[in-house]
Amino acid sequence: MSLTGILNRAAMAVVTLLGVAVIVFGLLRIVPGDPIAMMISPGASAADIAALRVRYGLDSSIPVQFGVWMRDMLAGDFGTSISLKRSVLSLLLERLPATLELAFAALLLGVLGGGLIAILATLARRTPLDPLIDVLNGLFLAVPDFVWALILVLVLGVAFPVFPMSGRIDPSLSQGFATNFYLIESLLTLRFPLFADILSHMVMPVLALGLPLAAVIVRTLKEALSEAMLQDYVALARLKGMSELRLVVQEALRNAIGPTLTLTGVQFTFMIGGTVIVERIFSYPGIGNMAIDAVINRDLPLIQGLVLMFGLIFIVINIIVDMLGALFNPRMKHG
Repeated sequence: MSLTGILNRAAMAVVTLLGVAVIVFGLLRIVPGDPIAMMISPGASAADIAALRVRYGLDSSIPVQFGVWMRDMLAGDFGTSISLKRSVLSLLLERLPATLELAFAALLLGVLGGGLIAILATLARRTPLDPLIDVLNGLFLAVPDFVWALILVLVLGVAFPVFPMSGRIDPSLSQGFATNFYLIESLLTLRFPLFADILSHMVMPVLALGLPLAAVIVRTLKEALSEAMLQDYVALARLKGMSELRLVVQEALRNAIGPTLTLTGVQFTFMIGGTVIVERIFSYPGIGNMAIDAVINRDLPLIQGLVLMFGLIFIVINIIVDMLGALFNPRMKHG
């Protein structure tokens, strides 16, 4: 991808985020319900209510509120959470690492697991194993991530209590971290017992998020590999005596990875959205779990910050996917 293409996408990202900000701000102001009414005690006076409206900037017209919010946001001030009484930006930065570690671990599981099964299915084509893989993969495609989460809780949390069912880390071990990237920090600092504890808390949510992604990758990559195996360059390599495994991995895979990469990026953005429910089921302290609490409490500043954060994540992922697509497909470099 050329520098001009990157700059164009960056400009589009800014416009997209602005559009998201306008839409979410407007929708939150027209839906029924008063966030101040959820904060006041039964004996609060009209003066107390008015003071709260002034404090959170809800006493002005919607255009004025939006202008003030945009001005403060550009200065790095995303407002104060109504329900948690803390800076929205600090809350996002505190919770975001947990969601990112969870999402990228699920992505790693999906890519490695899905890629290996797709290669195995390609090697096993025209054998009884091929339709069996298709049937099982169809089953995995049909089950959404939150259903996998419930199944895993029942099987690995209740029936066979192998892994912790909630949280991110044992509370007695949660001290002494320099960052909020617990998994990465514990690994880099060689605290392996701590790393194992964090990983055990992640197993079930990672499986819940990663299994549907792996199923999508299996289907897409298997079809792309099957088409690539019919090409002339593969037939020529076969005539030269190349083994079937080398044909799939060395010849077919590099030409099949392009469409798979694009779809994986799209599915990864959906998976980020899926963390909202999965984190709630496992009481995982990420931005997804916090988003549900923000909606329940009608915490307008926090909801706005969360939506913008999700929007920024989606845009960054799409830009990265475009750049990787250009890397694996030379014809896209100047697109």
